[in-house]
Amino acid sequence: MKIFCVGRNYVDHAKELGNAVPEEPVIFMKPKSALLQPNTPFYYPEFTNELHYEAELVLRISKNGKYIQEHQAHRYYDAITVGIDFTARDIQAELKKKGLPWEKAKAWDQSAVVGKWMPLQPDTMRSPLQFSMQKNKELVQDGNTSQMIFSCDHIIAHITQYFSLNIGDLIFTGTPAGVGECVVGDILEGYLGQEKMFELEIK
Repeated sequence: MKIFCVGRNYVDHAKELGNAVPEEPVIFMKPKSALLQPNTPFYYPEFTNELHYEAELVLRISKNGKYIQEHQAHRYYDAITVGIDFTARDIQAELKKKGLPWEKAKAWDQSAVVGKWMPLQPDTMRSPLQFSMQKNKELVQDGNTSQMIFSCDHIIAHITQYFSLNIGDLIFTGTPAGVGECVVGDILEGYLGQEKMFELEIK
């Protein structure tokens, strides 16, 4: 199982981190060991002093594919949820300064959180989807698929120019503005529309 992630897929988020708006999807990956397993506590990593949350819409791949055309891409995922791409921001900043890869900041064990899965209906993706995250009951991120620079189907078409997709792979589609720091004791809650998809305590 592979976890694909898309960086800088919302204009306001790219700007808040001082990044240029990309001309094509920015793709990076997390290993299977990055996935926080169900009913497993999340512990603040000992190697960072600046842990950031990034709430994202996540797709679950349901068919194997390569070189998928954008107009066919909707056939390759069967469920969506809201997740968190946790980032060790201090480590990422150091790596970016040196022009080095991000894995140590992005792909560590349990750095990918996913909520419960909502099976897709035929018309689910035809209208914009709203998702959000609260920290300690305060709204911190509010995203909408209409704000994406690259749509879910475009992302799939782009990824499969380079990588095969396999059943069970996950795609984190990018985070909207509002990313920020979290500390031990914080409660993070993710919502798809009005439905709660996950609740997580930082331990």
